[in-house]
Amino acid sequence: MEYELKKSGDFNYIETGGGDNVLMLLHGLFGALSNFEGILNRYSDSYNVVVPILPIYDMPFRKLGLRGLVKHVDSFVDTMGYEKVNVLGNSLGGHITLLYALHRPDKTQSIVLTGSSGLFESAMGSTFPKRGNYEFIKEKTQSTFYDPNVATDELVDEVFEIVNNRNKAIRVIAIAKSAVRNNLGDKLHMIKAPTCLIWGKQDNITPPFVGEKFHELLTNSELHFIDKCGHAPMMEHPEKFNLILDGFLQKVNS
Repeated sequence: MEYELKKSGDFNYIETGGGDNVLMLLHGLFGALSNFEGILNRYSDSYNVVVPILPIYDMPFRKLGLRGLVKHVDSFVDTMGYEKVNVLGNSLGGHITLLYALHRPDKTQSIVLTGSSGLFESAMGSTFPKRGNYEFIKEKTQSTFYDPNVATDELVDEVFEIVNNRNKAIRVIAIAKSAVRNNLGDKLHMIKAPTCLIWGKQDNITPPFVGEKFHELLTNSELHFIDKCGHAPMMEHPEKFNLILDGFLQKVNS
């Protein structure tokens, strides 16, 4: 299913308008709309599913960082007039979700994290980026998943284009460094919103112990593992992911 990318002021986003409750999806550093296809298809009629495109490649460099991205999301939610949002973030998107929840607890109905950064993450390795080396990028992209076949040629091409664009590569590195600086271990206890953690058992970027640590530090949280699954459960096992998400959303939006 194709979804129209809308533009309003500084914001580019998808909005399905399917229900009264808002489900906002925040993508990761190499995220694409295709990452959320399973969620969009499942919830587009029952929730107002919104996907703001994070301006990683457009934001003025002096403002580039997690704080700038959180400010963008905050402004987006206010501009759109959403009273409360259920926020789902993958990888870097999870990190931004947590920072947003800390900044705007009044707007945060619930939180869903999958493969979130914020405590520990092993990114592309010390050799990143190897510009021009397609096989290296293909291997690194495939290693994101338990099943390497989930990394389609289209997805590998997208990552390869980012790495080989000097401006985009510099921005990726800047954001990654900002994420490392923004460790949230001493702040998570302040988050009271109900939180659902959905983790791949074979996630090698934010390994299972990271999900367990989030569960320990987030006092109002539940933790679910999906087997034979890497860093992006919503892509690799969309049906199992949505089954867990269904139960959680029904509880927090009833």
